[in-house]
Amino acid sequence: MHSVGKVALVTGAGQGIGRGIALRLARDGADLVIVDLNPEKMEAVAKEARALGRRATTFVADVSDRAQVHAAVDHAVHTLGGLDIMVNNAGIAQVQPLLDVTPEEVERIFRINVQGVLWGIQAAAATFKKLGRKGKIINASSIAGHDGFALLGVYSATKFAVRALTQAAAKELAADGITVNAYCPGVVGTDMWVEIDKRMAAVTGAPVGATYKKYVEGIALGRAETPDDVAGLVSFLASPDADYMTGQAPLIDGGLVYR
Repeated sequence: MHSVGKVALVTGAGQGIGRGIALRLARDGADLVIVDLNPEKMEAVAKEARALGRRATTFVADVSDRAQVHAAVDHAVHTLGGLDIMVNNAGIAQVQPLLDVTPEEVERIFRINVQGVLWGIQAAAATFKKLGRKGKIINASSIAGHDGFALLGVYSATKFAVRALTQAAAKELAADGITVNAYCPGVVGTDMWVEIDKRMAAVTGAPVGATYKKYVEGIALGRAETPDDVAGLVSFLASPDADYMTGQAPLIDGGLVYR
């Protein structure tokens, strides 16, 4: 319960990893601001958080729009009285050989995966400073932020970019007592991986399910990752135990990429 009395905002919290992170932070004692595009999914997560005895509010925002991200953070302050933990989790995948990528595809994924994180860093940092709080900013990178993966080249580029933003923000915000870290999941059994697998099958001719299976077979711990596995690391990064850690992007992938 090391986040008791804290307010945490999680983007992309309606499903998958974001939902897992939001509910873990709620179990840790934090009140939640659930940000996503789908009101029904968000409300379901809010209900689960309230059942744990937490306050929870939802806010519809597209993270690629700077004004909407700032509005979501303002909503946290007005509704729950502050902000302590900002998890910039929202992101999309994209499977495409590099030689086939279109300008529109590049623009869309960078707007969501990179600019979305940047706007979250800006909005959270401005609010932490205004409130005089030593907040924590936690960003979604990936194993693809440490290794460039075939057919996920542009996605990998966005996740490398998140590591760069995390390092630079950590240096710029340290004097304000704000820490900035990232988490790097591996192969998590969520809707995103269902999509990746389908697209890989279409591009490579492999049967549906085969790519996912191949990646999972490469994991040392012998199983696919769950959102709860990722949430455990985010819980640590959000806690006082991580107060002396900043600018880092640890891998949590069951043993797939090694650094």
